[in-house]
Amino acid sequence: MNPDLERVLELQRLDTRTLALQKEIAALPRHVAALEKTLDSHVKKVEADRAVLAANQKDRKQQDIDIQTHQQKIIKLRDQMQGAKNNDQFKAFQKEIDFCETGIKKSEDRIIELMEQSEPLDAAVKAAEAALAKEKQQVDKEKAAARERTVTDQTSVKQILEERKALVALMAPAIANTYEKIHKKQEIAVADATNGRCSACQMELRPQFMQDLKRRESLFLCETCRRIVVYNPVITPETMNTPVNTITGKRVDMS
Repeated sequence: MNPDLERVLELQRLDTRTLALQKEIAALPRHVAALEKTLDSHVKKVEADRAVLAANQKDRKQQDIDIQTHQQKIIKLRDQMQGAKNNDQFKAFQKEIDFCETGIKKSEDRIIELMEQSEPLDAAVKAAEAALAKEKQQVDKEKAAARERTVTDQTSVKQILEERKALVALMAPAIANTYEKIHKKQEIAVADATNGRCSACQMELRPQFMQDLKRRESLFLCETCRRIVVYNPVITPETMNTPVNTITGKRVDMS
């Protein structure tokens, strides 16, 4: 068997692995951006809840001030009432006192209403803050993992490209050039034809073509999709990704 046929399979495996790593490297920043976007939306939600709670507390404080103002005014009015010169003046003072007392009652009712609203608001804010703190920790952890993964993937890509360069150097230039031309156009340049059909385009291959292919002496291209096709009964979905010894052209037993 021509060892370069095994090498094109290994070359395809290396290129597939490189592409997967490059996609992952590109996807990691998007993943981090999505995490940060979600976190930012949660931060804004907590800030909005805090603002509602703060407004509630501000309103309660204002109601307390209004009550004190009314109470102080009532004290003054009652002092003035004692000096009323006639019944009309007395009634006028009493009317103002009644108005202030009504104001106090409204403020007290409003305070009760605000207190009833503030309890679930306060609980919700505290729960949201706790959840946000955990989410921030998780996001920081995932960002650190993404940075570490990126460095690991970049190192792997560099190693694979070096291995690929060494592998191409062992191949016949014509076969290597054919592979490179196909690979520039197609993500998958090598297809399995063991079952009499191109695994890439799924087109059935001619009997004579299969007979020539089975000899595994030369490079053959699918007559439909123009990918390199190989015949190897020992190839399975598992062994397709098994490394090859680039010197001998034989697959490495990883068991």
